[in-house]
Amino acid sequence: MSEQTPAAELKARMASFCQIMTSQNPDWQMAMIFSKVNLLYFTGSMSEGMLVIERDKDATYWVRRSYERAIRESQFANIRPMGSYREASAHYSAIPKVIYLETEFVPLAMFSRVQKYFPFESFKPLDFQISMTRAVKSAWELSFMERAGQIHQRVLEEKVPELLREGMSEADLAAELYQVMVKEGHQGTARFAMHDTDIVVAQLGFGTSSLIPTNFDGPGGNRGLNAAVPSLGSRDRKLKKGDLVFVDMGLGVNGYHSDKTMTYMFGEKLPAEVQSIHQQCVAIQNRVAEMLKPGNTPEMIYETIMAELSDEFKQNFMGFGNRQVKFLGHGIGLTVDELPVLAKGFKMPIQENMVFAVEPKKGIPEIGMVGIENSFLVTPEGGRSITGSNPGLIFVE
Repeated sequence: MSEQTPAAELKARMASFCQIMTSQNPDWQMAMIFSKVNLLYFTGSMSEGMLVIERDKDATYWVRRSYERAIRESQFANIRPMGSYREASAHYSAIPKVIYLETEFVPLAMFSRVQKYFPFESFKPLDFQISMTRAVKSAWELSFMERAGQIHQRVLEEKVPELLREGMSEADLAAELYQVMVKEGHQGTARFAMHDTDIVVAQLGFGTSSLIPTNFDGPGGNRGLNAAVPSLGSRDRKLKKGDLVFVDMGLGVNGYHSDKTMTYMFGEKLPAEVQSIHQQCVAIQNRVAEMLKPGNTPEMIYETIMAELSDEFKQNFMGFGNRQVKFLGHGIGLTVDELPVLAKGFKMPIQENMVFAVEPKKGIPEIGMVGIENSFLVTPEGGRSITGSNPGLIFVE
């Protein structure tokens, strides 16, 4: 299948977005999109510029750099070169009083430059409407997510056990893991919607490294290299027999991601009570997957699961200490962290062909973070894993 986004795909996305906008904002007249991931979604190119969407008119992709590349790689119908916002604004005879923008992305300096030449009076957000458009995946999108999932399964279930050796550092594992990921077909980067977030390879750690707090909104942790790079792995923490190894990583193909976490017991098996807690996390994952059916709401799934857990199990569940997250999973696609989220407050029914990363995890003092994560496609029969079904805690002698 071609990696170039088909014209029909782009038209369907735009139609869906406009329909959602009209349903939720009946008076909207103009929307502007600047973020490269959303530009990729709607135009098939990540060239720097802006997409101007006018109600009941053809949208225009204004490209600053590189117009030549955008023309070559995009099947979007209306692409025009732009030297400046002034040049683009001359195309529009009237600017609505209210413009819809990506308020989660547009910085103040960019906002000021745009408003100088597009003199709108106020703005409203369109982030949620874009997220809901992107949430339901087409067959074309799913083909790449399925491919990412297959690579993900192979890397974490088969390749990582071959990499683990006594005395290697966490940084060693990160470097060798990245090489394997790329050789197997990973696109080389994993993108996040969370502002100002980067994870170089994975959240990974040996033993209690996986409990160390980070700035990332997730249940796991890691030691990192230092304060400037808290997301790789320590050069000082060396692997020893009896360690729990925790690896949580996103993997992408042609922009589309899967998300998976795998754990390993190195050299010696962990105590039976630790293995039992891990197995409970796997059972929770499978229980969530059963409920990933069209019509169910993320809030219902979250509250149902949490109501079934004992107060004792909830301690250090979905985190460690005072940094427990309030979700069980999240949407995934062009970024690792997408909407909807399996959490309170998400009341819109899930739809077929949404994809969720489900990640029940629990921190254990003196041991580390156990649990699991896989990516599930929503079907009428429940969630189908695209990243494999290994229950984790793989024993590596």
